[in-house]
Amino acid sequence: MSTLIRGGTVVNATGAVAADVLVQGEKIAALVAPGFEVQADTVIDATGKYVIPGGIDGHTHMEMPFGGTSSVDTFETGTIAAAWGGTTTIVDFAVQAKGTSLLSTLDKWHSKADGNCAIDYGFHMIVSDVNDTSLKEMESCIDAGVNTFKMFMAYPGVFYATDGEILRAMQKARETGATIMMHAENGIAIDQLVAQAIANGDTDPVQHALTRPPELEGEATSRAIALAKVTGAPLYIVHLSAAQALDAVTKARDTGQNVFAETCPQYLYLSIEDLAKPDFEGSKYVASPPLRPKEHQGELWRGLRTNDLSLVSTDHCPFCFKDQKELGRGDFSKIPNGIPGVEHRIDLLHQGVVRGELTVERWVEISSTTPARMFGLYPRKGVIAPGADADVVVYDPMARQTLSVETHHMNVDYSAYEGMELTGKVSTVLSRGKVVVDDDGFHGGAGHGRFLGRDLNQYLV
Repeated sequence: MSTLIRGGTVVNATGAVAADVLVQGEKIAALVAPGFEVQADTVIDATGKYVIPGGIDGHTHMEMPFGGTSSVDTFETGTIAAAWGGTTTIVDFAVQAKGTSLLSTLDKWHSKADGNCAIDYGFHMIVSDVNDTSLKEMESCIDAGVNTFKMFMAYPGVFYATDGEILRAMQKARETGATIMMHAENGIAIDQLVAQAIANGDTDPVQHALTRPPELEGEATSRAIALAKVTGAPLYIVHLSAAQALDAVTKARDTGQNVFAETCPQYLYLSIEDLAKPDFEGSKYVASPPLRPKEHQGELWRGLRTNDLSLVSTDHCPFCFKDQKELGRGDFSKIPNGIPGVEHRIDLLHQGVVRGELTVERWVEISSTTPARMFGLYPRKGVIAPGADADVVVYDPMARQTLSVETHHMNVDYSAYEGMELTGKVSTVLSRGKVVVDDDGFHGGAGHGRFLGRDLNQYLV
């Protein structure tokens, strides 16, 4: 089957051009000059709209266990919601429990995802147990298409790794070409602050931010960068939220060190004021790192413009307000950490274009092209070009929408962006040539998505 997307403006990271897009089967076959006659089985009218590569969300947590419960989006519901928002690929995290092997963990996550995803998907590996066996298994994971390994400087007793353990894993990454991803917060100091707050009777959700100050994110980020420099390993800082952490990343990149960082929509639009909402409403906004004072937002937008921040992922990890977030009523440290967002990333970033924070090309770059290069998927993904997978989004830059739990498709009982009015909306989504979303609704389904074995980070020098 062939499809012609006609009359739109094709936007890649390298520029925008009026062109029609011919899709043959699962691939983009050609870009065609406007008005040139091409025969196709189906024609999609993109007049007045952008034609962009499908979004790649490089940081999601479907069915993730946390604090005695699990995130409520399954690989099916979460990838359907992603498709509604113009994301056609996710990279999720397989979570090693202490005392288990990396390969058995990978098998477990394949059993969750395989046959259940509506869009294409890959995996990162969370390494919580550093020893000779797990370090050797990193090589087997790379052979299996998983070459990014996340570690934690937070959550002592659960995921926390010592500096020595981080150093050993970085040495293995340097040896193999893999990339270490880092949750950079000083968990030892944070745990002391949390214990002191609870002892003082300070238990409201806003304490989650007050006990995780931005200075401790900045300190941990600097320490991770130092360890990466000593070992020569590439480093990727996940969900960067604070100006202090961004400053450390900027300085490292200015020296040519292979340091990269993502931020998330919640840090661009939400703040500690949301965590301070009364009647336990603030629990809806508990994630780690926490939401920061609003003055950090401008610094993060600047980082995106200057490429000190490489891309935007969601850290999508949804827990329902009822029965899950409420587990921490009376003790903020027991609130499950996570904010839903996989459906809204493309739209929220387009609002940055509307506000003049980003160019339309940079919008595409940070939402699709850079993730494709960072996670070894380019040029199969992340570009509108002949030979690429036909993951294509037709986007209406003038449409208006209001975000709400009443209209989103994520399997969670609240919206972190309730009532936010946006300009721009997905019109049609193709996943490997199949129309999965259009004005008539959702046409995909579980099992369409394929596992993506990934190459190494394409930015390493």
